[in-house]
Amino acid sequence: MRAGDGVSHGVEGTAASGRDADADVDAVRAPETIRALERGLSVIRVFDADHPSLTLSEAAALSGMPRAGARRALNTLVELGYAEQVGREFSLRPRILELGFEQLADLTLAEVVDPHVQELSERVGESASASVLDGGEIVYIARAATRSVMRVHIRTGTRFPAESTSMGRVLLAARSDDWLDGFIASVRVERRSSFTTTDTARLRAILEQTREQGYAHVDQELEEGVRSLAVPVHDRDGAVIAAVNVATAVAPGSPSDLVRRVLPELRRTAAAIDADLRPFGHMEP
Repeated sequence: MRAGDGVSHGVEGTAASGRDADADVDAVRAPETIRALERGLSVIRVFDADHPSLTLSEAAALSGMPRAGARRALNTLVELGYAEQVGREFSLRPRILELGFEQLADLTLAEVVDPHVQELSERVGESASASVLDGGEIVYIARAATRSVMRVHIRTGTRFPAESTSMGRVLLAARSDDWLDGFIASVRVERRSSFTTTDTARLRAILEQTREQGYAHVDQELEEGVRSLAVPVHDRDGAVIAAVNVATAVAPGSPSDLVRRVLPELRRTAAAIDADLRPFGHMEP
C-alpha cells in the first residue's frame, strides 16, 4: 500500500493544496451550506454499477474533490460502517441503504410524479397533470395549473371518463386486447362536446393508433376549446401505470402544433419519472 493511498487506519494526512482549494470553495458558499456533508455525498455518488470499488485517487478524481477532502470523507464512511477498504480499494457496504430508505419506501406515486409535473408546466407554460386509471375513469394524482382552461375546476382526485381524455386513452391503450374488447363492448360514451368520439369502432381504432405512436392527442373532445396531449409513465418492469399530459386552450393554428411543441417535453418528463420509479416496486397513487 502506498502512503498516499492508505486510509484504513483513519490517517487524514496533510495536503496544503487540498485545504486551500477547500477554503476557496467554502468562501463563496452560503453560510447555511454544510460543506462536509456535501463532500461525503459527492464521494458516495461516484460508486455505481460501473465503479463498485475505487481507490482514493479514483474517488477524488470522479467526485472532483481534492485528495485530502476525499480521504476525510472515505475515512468517515469507513468508520461509520457505510464503506469498507480492502487493500487500496474502497467500496460501499449494504448499510448505506439505511440512509433515507425508510422514507423512500413510504413515497407514493403522486409524491414521485408531482415535482416533475410542476417542472413540466413551468417549462412549457401550460397546465400539466398526471393521472391513473380506475375502471373506466382517470383519477388525477398531480396537477399544475397555469390558468383555468376548463369550466370544471380540476384538482387531485378529479375524475373524467377515460375514453374522451388524452391521459385516459394512453392508459386504455396500454391494456391487453381482451381487456380493451370488453371495455369497448360495454362503454357508453358520454357526448361531452360536439367533437366527442362516440362511435366505438372509431374509438377502438384511435386506441390502436395511440398504442402504436406512444401518445394521445385529444382535440376538444372532453370540452370545447381545450386540447391536450399525453404520454405514458412506466414502472420498473415497463408496465404503464400512469399518464402525464399538457392541456391548453385552443389557439390559432393546426392541432398538430401542440404535438410539435409539447411532445418532446412530455417525453422528457415521462423519462425522468420512469427513472425515479425504477428503484421501487408497486406504488400506491
